[in-house]
Amino acid sequence: MTTPENTAYSDSSFWEKLKGFALKAGREVIEKALYLYYAAQRPETPAWAKTVIYGALAYFISPLDAIPDAIPLAGFSDDLGALAAAVAMVSLYITADVKAQAKQKLQDWFGKEVS
Repeated sequence: MTTPENTAYSDSSFWEKLKGFALKAGREVIEKALYLYYAAQRPETPAWAKTVIYGALAYFISPLDAIPDAIPLAGFSDDLGALAAAVAMVSLYITADVKAQAKQKLQDWFGKEVS
C-alpha cells in the first residue's frame, strides 16, 4: 500500500496498535479506526481522503498523544476525536462493504455480534 510520504503511518504499526489496545480502547475507537483503514484500501477513495485517513491513523498509532493512552478512561479520548473527525470528513468513502469488513473484524476480536 502506498501512503503519503509525510505521514508516520504503516500497516504493520496500525495492526500492532489495534491488536494491543482493542479491548482497552473499546469498540467505538476500534470501529472508527477500522472504517478508516478499510476505506483507505479502496482504489476508489481519492488521494485527498486517503491523506486525511492516513493522518488520523498515524495519530492513532503514534506513541506521542495529547492524552497518553495509558490513562484510564481518558487515554483514548483524543484518538477517538481524531478518528471521528476523519470519519466525518471522508464519510462518502465509508461504504457498506467497508462497514461489513469492520463489523467482521470487530466480531472476530470482541467475540460477539456487533451492530
